[in-house]
Amino acid sequence: MTGQFKSKVALVTGGNSGIGQAIALAFAKEGAKVVVAARRAPEGKETVAMIEERGGTAHFVPTDVSKAAEVKAMVAACITEYGGLDYAVNNAGIGGTAAIPAADYKEEVWDEVMDINLKGVWLCMKYEIPEMLERGQGAIVNMSSITGLKGGPLVAGVAYYASKHGVIGLTKAAANEYAARGLRINAVCPAAIETPMMERELAHNEKLTARIVAMHPVRRLGRPEEVAAATLWLCSEGASFVTGHAHPVDGGALI
Repeated sequence: MTGQFKSKVALVTGGNSGIGQAIALAFAKEGAKVVVAARRAPEGKETVAMIEERGGTAHFVPTDVSKAAEVKAMVAACITEYGGLDYAVNNAGIGGTAAIPAADYKEEVWDEVMDINLKGVWLCMKYEIPEMLERGQGAIVNMSSITGLKGGPLVAGVAYYASKHGVIGLTKAAANEYAARGLRINAVCPAAIETPMMERELAHNEKLTARIVAMHPVRRLGRPEEVAAATLWLCSEGASFVTGHAHPVDGGALI
């Protein structure tokens, strides 16, 4: 622990489990005051409790990132609770339907995935950016995926691939727009990570699990803490000359 984010304010969407929870815990460990946002209140409050038990400071805000009014209220809560916003990790996302070809994909599932994974990231930035501009600096990390950098097997589902490609395009466009005004905006692109969502997709299917593991030259799935470490680096002074970057955390899967 270095305390590199002491007295700073970090917002993490989808902070109730998996990668988001690991990021929230990591920010708190480094001294940041953390706003945890998620749809599921019991799990979000559990993340806050974990932070507080470890001596950190956190606040939970129930938020559906596909709803503009809720996102606006989420960012307002950061300002009310802690007086500002320094870092934002737009991590909330869903998987949609896996293993369904594009022509068979249901429109309502497509819309839900796009609303949360892509529109949700845009809405978050829409309300985060003005607050950061008030401070003259800030860092945003959007959660994409290696599926945003390549095509691949049907495991993830076509809407997930499309939404994660979209997150990278959105990230690069916004990074270019606000770089001269002190904001850095990057994306993290994890491969298969040991999260509750991944566990549901694998569903104790040993054959599928072996197939997914084999996609990674390191021959294992990633850990949420490894994605958190990359995310915090992108927010840190160590990445002060990095913006518009799509940063893989992939165990060599893109080699």
